[in-house]
Amino acid sequence: MFPESHIHNLLKKVDEVPDIKAFGTISSVLGLLAECAGIEHIVSIGTRCRIIARSGKEIVAEVVGMRENKVMLMPFTDLEGVGVGCKVIIDKSEANIFPHESWMGRVINAFAQPIDDKGALIQGDQAFPVKGNPPPAHQRHPVEGKIDLGVRAVNAFLTCCRGQRMGIFAGSGVGKSMLVSMLTRNSEAQVKVIGLIGERSREVHEFIHGYLGPEGMKQAVIVVATSNESALMRKQAAYMTMAVAEYFRDQGKEVLCLVDSITRFAMAQREIGLSAGEPPATKGYTPTVFVELPKLLERAGPGTDKGNITGLFSVLVEGDDHNEPISDAVRGILDGHIVLDRVIAERGRYPAINILRSVSRTMPGCNSKEENDLVNRARKLLAVYEDMAEMIRLGAYRRGTNQEVDQAIFYNDKLENFLRQQPGEKATLEQCYEQLKQILSVKPA
Repeated sequence: MFPESHIHNLLKKVDEVPDIKAFGTISSVLGLLAECAGIEHIVSIGTRCRIIARSGKEIVAEVVGMRENKVMLMPFTDLEGVGVGCKVIIDKSEANIFPHESWMGRVINAFAQPIDDKGALIQGDQAFPVKGNPPPAHQRHPVEGKIDLGVRAVNAFLTCCRGQRMGIFAGSGVGKSMLVSMLTRNSEAQVKVIGLIGERSREVHEFIHGYLGPEGMKQAVIVVATSNESALMRKQAAYMTMAVAEYFRDQGKEVLCLVDSITRFAMAQREIGLSAGEPPATKGYTPTVFVELPKLLERAGPGTDKGNITGLFSVLVEGDDHNEPISDAVRGILDGHIVLDRVIAERGRYPAINILRSVSRTMPGCNSKEENDLVNRARKLLAVYEDMAEMIRLGAYRRGTNQEVDQAIFYNDKLENFLRQQPGEKATLEQCYEQLKQILSVKPA
């Protein structure tokens, strides 16, 4: 007897089989693209097709452009074995997935296929489009109520609300993946959906087995597209992450959605756009990159009913330039940003969050006046110390010259220790505010 999940999945696949098959033929192959003739009046941008290679292998491809009565196809894998005359069959089935509660604890690819050797996925009853639209703005409920993310620096200084969208901006090697794993493991969210886009295979293994572990995986769904996979697969994985998060949101759950990284999603879209003949704009990024970014990011946020998607999107800052095009565009869409600073990381303080350059736009509205006053005082002390840091290190500042600077020097080590946190350590919202209050209640001698 076949397992019930296998029979259920098979019946769904049978329902998706089209009554009529339309096909064309490959007319040329150049670089990442294959041109197809004979189906230009049937297909549209985004239509899925299957190219039959000379070996008989089926290669799934997507229509990414049209030129001179020819359809440009980009494959999800590679074009090996494809030549002029190969048949192209149009896939009439919609790009939908059928998520299920049992997906928690699983690792899937950009096609929602399991890659964790734990057997087939049970398919749900409701279809969710991979490239869905965000809920209408006027139907969404407000962003309100704090969410505990378990990291002191974020909970205290960058308090995040349910349904908020935050960016994590960092250069390479500054501790971005470690912070993402801490937020995933420590968050109070009921479901965590993590998209690892364009990551190294080694980092994926480390993240799942080293950083998260069995306990962290229990409430998580991981979507993976490694750096060696095609641009379409990396782009699709980001959309798949959002589609899975939308399913759990519509079940009335509090969802934490983390995408690492949005920069690699943008790079994938740039590859696709340049291959299709789009003109390069800022730093080689094509115009569609800046069209696709809000389409993806706006899908996170509050729902129309009970559920929310709290989005944390990492941005790999090229050359530590926080004003490069992708960073600038993402910062303008999201509700706040967490900046990881290489200088702080080099001093050995992790997570290397630069509090003074980071901001949560919804934080003042969801905090009490006492909490806001507490955080503002701590920020001011950090800012005063930062302004005078060079003179203090050189020994050019004499104690007693300025009362504010004296206070900043007194509290600096205590605040630095407060911001320092070990990967396995968890700090609740209440603990964070209580600890900060105790630090600032001690008066300098």
